[in-house]
Amino acid sequence: MKTSVLFAFAASAALLSSSALAAPAKADSALHDQALELLKRGIAFRTVIPGDQVKPYAEYLKGVLVQAGFKPDEVKIEPVAGSSILVARYAGADRSKKPIVIIDHMDVVEAKAADWTRDPFTPVVENGYVYGRGSLDDKFDVSIVVTVLSKLKREGWKPGREVVLALSGDEETMQQTARKFAGDLKNAELVLNGDAGGGQLGEDGKPEFYALQAAEKTYADFQVTVTDPGGHSSRPSPTNPIYRLARDLDRLAAYEFPAMQSEITMAAFKATAAGKPGPLGDALRRYVANPNDKQAIETLSADRDMVGQLRTTCVATMINGGHATNALPQKVTANINCRIFPGTPSEEVRKTIVKVLDDPTATVERQNDGAIDAGPSPLRPDVLAAVTKAVHARYPGLPVLPAMSAGATDSMFFRALGVPAYGVAGVFMKSSDDFAHGLNERVPTATIDGALAQWESILKDLAK
Repeated sequence: MKTSVLFAFAASAALLSSSALAAPAKADSALHDQALELLKRGIAFRTVIPGDQVKPYAEYLKGVLVQAGFKPDEVKIEPVAGSSILVARYAGADRSKKPIVIIDHMDVVEAKAADWTRDPFTPVVENGYVYGRGSLDDKFDVSIVVTVLSKLKREGWKPGREVVLALSGDEETMQQTARKFAGDLKNAELVLNGDAGGGQLGEDGKPEFYALQAAEKTYADFQVTVTDPGGHSSRPSPTNPIYRLARDLDRLAAYEFPAMQSEITMAAFKATAAGKPGPLGDALRRYVANPNDKQAIETLSADRDMVGQLRTTCVATMINGGHATNALPQKVTANINCRIFPGTPSEEVRKTIVKVLDDPTATVERQNDGAIDAGPSPLRPDVLAAVTKAVHARYPGLPVLPAMSAGATDSMFFRALGVPAYGVAGVFMKSSDDFAHGLNERVPTATIDGALAQWESILKDLAK
């Protein structure tokens, strides 16, 4: 689930003039072409869940890795929860060292050809972009990582510790495939996730910052249910569940969860505060100086890009009720989607919703959404140094900012087991080019070369 890179950090460009940044060097053209071909071939597999194309896509990727020098038994494909996982092991020199795990996902969200300008599962390279479902989320980074691992294998590179590539097959739905391999790989030193983090370009094409994702909010759906005996619509009842639920939701809409801070969010706010202009910048600077500044919190909470970084948020996303146009409703439900600040138990949020609704006749139940509670990862100096080195090789001096994403990724399963995970996607792109999960998804071809170099640099530094 590729999410937009943190929040509106455009002002972070003020920390370092983008005009002074050098353009990334051109990579080997054959390597570029290989990665592009992998991406195009990958898009053509319709890996929607439910569906049957994840395994063929995994088999294709296995063939690429084996051709590069991996032994067939080093690349395993396993059926899990109606989909498949691929796990490839690149042996390290020191077996006593814990492995580094790279994760990405092979599945994509649904796309209907009638809605798209181009067929979503027929890759098209046009005007500097690769179009197709999954071109960004997440087959771009899958293609980059497989290309880099293939290159390193052909060159005879020997990492100090084992490198494991684990590709999930239902990240966009119930995420049971990642739950499976996270349990199998819980002895990992750390996880590098290509489905999170990434670089931001301004609308002028100049680089603004790179976001190193070290935390994500917990995804949780809660169903609120209100029932009533019902009856004939000609005999209105004061206990009509539609009206009762409407009042409940009004109370929830008016409620704000308390503002919270973490090492990651405060580091990001501090990095941004100095260069952010206007009232929002003033509020950021006051908040950094005093996280209890109520006026600053109020200003930041009013900004749609900032509010998700401050607190848990819960919002009604669906409502359903009634059974006939001429009958009083017997049951009405609403889905409440919450994005929970890392470290806060989802059950605590459920109890808060119950308290806020203040309706003893309403039930609030956590839905089977596939997500689990997981805290943030520490900002490890070795990871920050490796990512900064790799990013600065692309754009010298570019700010590298810690990030907490509002969307969920497979990293949660490792973090819940105590394994630190970091989003280090290789893509750099403009916000206006981000159509992940939407129509006419695309990724710029210009970001391929830098992504290849970035992943190789990070792996060589961290897999010593």
